[in-house]
Amino acid sequence: MLPDSAAAPERTFLNRRALLAGLAGGATLATPAAADWLDIFRSKPAPPPGPDPTAGLYPVPRNDAYQLDRPLTPEDVVVGNVNFYEFSSDKPTAARLAQRMDIRPWTVKIDGLVEAETTVDIDALIRRFALEERTYRHRCVEAWSIAVPWSGFAMSKLIEFAKPLPAARYVRFETFGNASWAPGQKQSWYPWPYADAFTMAECANELAFMATGAYGKPLNRANGSPLRAILPWKYGFKQPKAIVRVSFLDARPKGFWERVQGFEYGFWANVNPEVPHPRWSQARERDLATGEMRPTQIFNGYGRYVAHLYEGKEGERLFM
Repeated sequence: MLPDSAAAPERTFLNRRALLAGLAGGATLATPAAADWLDIFRSKPAPPPGPDPTAGLYPVPRNDAYQLDRPLTPEDVVVGNVNFYEFSSDKPTAARLAQRMDIRPWTVKIDGLVEAETTVDIDALIRRFALEERTYRHRCVEAWSIAVPWSGFAMSKLIEFAKPLPAARYVRFETFGNASWAPGQKQSWYPWPYADAFTMAECANELAFMATGAYGKPLNRANGSPLRAILPWKYGFKQPKAIVRVSFLDARPKGFWERVQGFEYGFWANVNPEVPHPRWSQARERDLATGEMRPTQIFNGYGRYVAHLYEGKEGERLFM
């Protein structure tokens, strides 16, 4: 196993794989696919941000049941260092290009194994629930960590609102599809739109959260506005941003990265220091704000809330 310092950055590795895949398929630098790569790095002005209809709801009361063991990460660090491949595999570029997202109007479709399929306006959905702030640790599969004050509501409330049928065993969250603002979605080798799923039991857990804001105001576009999933005991790639669809299913679906590279990314993706990524260790993590290295905690330190969900699953790799 290579040391952390010798591991190729995730975005570099995946870009290399994508390029090789394109060449194997006969792509040349004159193809539209290659031109799409250039568009990712072209600077286009973001639309003027209109007033957020829910801005007056923030800041919201903090739920002090969930305490941090470290300082909050500065907001600019959290906003400027995002994995948002819909826009770019380069984090600062993705953060900048995400600001062009048109997040109103926005609707969320609820379908699958539910009493009645419906489409709900995001502002009506946000106003339906009492919002609260929760400070959570966040751990990326790239072995860095942050601590964020998310605002939103318990995922269990969304489940109750959807009224799933008894046969529903999984919940799949799907993000937007719009290559006119998101040039990364022109990359045909990725299975857009982004989606991932969880068991019903995971979604009903008290930690599972739907974020609509952070740092005392509506969620920044780069961090997944207007709605994203937060399950703090899982790696960040399992937490879809900018959600437009919630589906209730009876069979386990494959998530985005499981479909792209199933030998490295699997369904569970629970933070586990004892299960390395195939190309680097997960035993330690780097604080994104301070650079401090610290030991990784099993389930990102939330084991007392979630460990019981995985009893009897010892035969499955919880990372993969």
